Amino acid sequence: MDRRRFLLASTAVAFAPAGLSACGSLGLPMSGGAIRLDPEVDELQRRTFDWFVHVTDRERGLTPDRWPADSFCSVAAVGFALTCWPVGVERGWMSRDEARTRTLNTVRFFHDAPQGPEATGVAGHKGFFYHFLDRRTGHRYGRVELSTVDTALLVAGMLFAARFFDGDDAEEAEIRRLSQAIYDRIEWDWVVIRPRRISMGWHPETGFIPADWHVYNEGMLVLLLAIGSTTHPVPPAVWDEWCSVYDQSWSDTRGPAHLHFPPMFGHQYSHMFVDYRGIRDAWMRAKSAEIEGFDYFENSVRAVAAQRAYAVANPGGWDGYSAEVWGLTACDGPGDFKQVIDAREREFFSYSARGPGDRDDGTIAPTAALASYPFAPAEVTATLKAMKSRYGAGIYTQWGFLDSFNPTLTEREGRLQHGRIVPGVGWVDSDYLGIDQGPIVIMIENGRSDLVWRHMRGEPNVTRGLKRAGFSGGWLDA
Repeated sequence: MDRRRFLLASTAVAFAPAGLSACGSLGLPMSGGAIRLDPEVDELQRRTFDWFVHVTDRERGLTPDRWPADSFCSVAAVGFALTCWPVGVERGWMSRDEARTRTLNTVRFFHDAPQGPEATGVAGHKGFFYHFLDRRTGHRYGRVELSTVDTALLVAGMLFAARFFDGDDAEEAEIRRLSQAIYDRIEWDWVVIRPRRISMGWHPETGFIPADWHVYNEGMLVLLLAIGSTTHPVPPAVWDEWCSVYDQSWSDTRGPAHLHFPPMFGHQYSHMFVDYRGIRDAWMRAKSAEIEGFDYFENSVRAVAAQRAYAVANPGGWDGYSAEVWGLTACDGPGDFKQVIDAREREFFSYSARGPGDRDDGTIAPTAALASYPFAPAEVTATLKAMKSRYGAGIYTQWGFLDSFNPTLTEREGRLQHGRIVPGVGWVDSDYLGIDQGPIVIMIENGRSDLVWRHMRGEPNVTRGLKRAGFSGGWLDA
């Protein structure tokens, strides 16, 4: 099941047994002051950052979807790489000159890449980009879709870079000009096919995908960028329509009440670029009247608590799950097969979205926990230490954590679609995925220094989208 089909699946209820406290977010910086970071978290962030340096094409900025497997470029991963370069400057891991060169090369490439309705020989259409690009040509890979969310994540990285590179230098000025031009030419209104809803994508062969951004998930960023456009905006009613189905996601059964979305990435992706602390739309203002202090940031805090609680309850009886080792999201898995383990038939999946009670096959993705750092710094730090202590070099390498592992699957006679069996660990993926690596670097940085959030609080396109969608309060009114 791919990500977009999974978004339409019914949501599952997380378990929260008594005695497990909700995760907190105390101590996060609000105005650029850094917090004290555990050395092991710092090391993980550096190793994961180095992965992007190692795999990203410096001349065009094309980041592979996965590595070391031979792979196409993921445009969302490019957006994450663009966000990582300023993090490297902030940390002293990369010079500003190098970060500027890499960024300018990337935005030049995407600005000049061919666009058009043809099925081949182009990188996008109507300002949008295809989900995957061929790393040799920079053109559409195979028959993948023109993706609204992957375009949004790419452009968000560009808009952040435009805020960070704010100098008078001609190259920094060009980064700002090209990034805005790429955003301005996106025809967001073209993808409103059904009333007040944005389509997930388009294929030149078959037209628009029969699915919209219309359930609580990472699509918030798509809507905000579309509403905030000055050239091809969608009406603010799109946001009202989005919120109109929140009742389908709201869950308080045996867990902290929150807008539930099974895989953790849905509670992380938009939060990489938007600081939701203290700002609320109309729906959140009404909900905060019922639950003091409630906002989208607190919603993600509660989603972390629910995932940890589910791991403690462990209704599936999977090996390794605990309050310290947890994390369900979209990630690689061993393959699509069933196997009897300890007299019980188990079903496993290959690449899939996973969540509490939803396609949970015992596969743990470190990014689910580690990219939740701002929502629960103490708990996430404990998870990092526990994963390294229990599984060591089997899952943690020069480039940080491999994408996923499954302690239940300790032997396999048949074929594995991904990864290998590692003695003493279980199944371990062989690849790192760009869309899982990026959130680790970015969200740790937001938690330690407020870097991305601080710059994006002044980004005019995002703030325009927030205000048009009805957000107010906190930093947005300052």
